[in-house]
Amino acid sequence: MQSVLPYTVSREAYSEMKDVLLVDHVKAGDREAYTELVRRHEKVLLRVIVKMTKDLVLSEDVVQEALLKAYVKIHLFRGQSSFKSWAIKIAINTAKNKLRSKKRIMLDIENVPLSVPSKVENIVFHDTVKGLVRELVETLPDKQKRALVLRMFNDLTFKEIAQLMNCPYDTAKANYRHALLKLRGRMRFNKNFKGWEDLTA
Repeated sequence: MQSVLPYTVSREAYSEMKDVLLVDHVKAGDREAYTELVRRHEKVLLRVIVKMTKDLVLSEDVVQEALLKAYVKIHLFRGQSSFKSWAIKIAINTAKNKLRSKKRIMLDIENVPLSVPSKVENIVFHDTVKGLVRELVETLPDKQKRALVLRMFNDLTFKEIAQLMNCPYDTAKANYRHALLKLRGRMRFNKNFKGWEDLTA
């Protein structure tokens, strides 16, 4: 790309720009603007892909490849979604290509925020419950499972989730809600979760 910008932008100015303006700068040939986009979003992309692959080294490679693809294809970005959502979608597709031989995406819920009663603040019990929750999450239908992970673990909005899952906003929200209801129902009737029923409240 050949720069057509009529002026030099300071590092401080980049940090105050919205993503959409940074994208305009990148399209005009400003590589430093893309560096700022990478700085803002590469950690989010890495979190999403690590949840998919459970492999940090592979995930780092995927994110780097995805960011390169996003840069090369930046002229295709029309602003119909946020740059973050667009980049995450590229990263997910890149990861899927690398994991084509796997039958399903593995989940890691080690950081699920659990409200633990003080009387059971016990490391062994805590790890056991996490393992049980992981098993329950794995039994959810794929779309519900994916909506849950993107919302709970990656803090995406339902609009962003809908864009990533190629479905209406209400469908994304419904998948997430159904996932929570199923988890709560299964936990309620499982003696191992006594005192943990408010996990999905």
